[in-house]
Amino acid sequence: QVRLVESGGDLVQPGGSLRLSCVFSGNSFESYIMSWYRQTPGQERELVAGISRDDGAGTRYAESVKGRFTISRDNAKNTVDLQMNNVEPEDTAVYFCNAEIYDLGGRQYNYWGQGTQVTVSS
Repeated sequence: QVRLVESGGDLVQPGGSLRLSCVFSGNSFESYIMSWYRQTPGQERELVAGISRDDGAGTRYAESVKGRFTISRDNAKNTVDLQMNNVEPEDTAVYFCNAEIYDLGGRQYNYWGQGTQVTVSS
């Protein structure tokens, strides 16, 4: 059974920085594609950043955060982090950690954390 626990959400001023962390509990963390999503009231959950399985060599970002956010993973600690720099009020949202894996038959499994609130305001 996979469990994801996010932390690091806070109130931060525009232009500031914040680091979110997600701890993965379960087996074979390195086999999971890990991502961060965010959601605001009344809106659909949107992908913020993703990192490939194993060595995490592949990353992808939403256009709105490119150059400001960096996703990274530590397979030894079973964690995935999101470094948020130069934050903007539009980054205010609940941020969710996601773990994605496919079995040998190609079936997808998705797991979610409970979310952590990020508020960008002066």
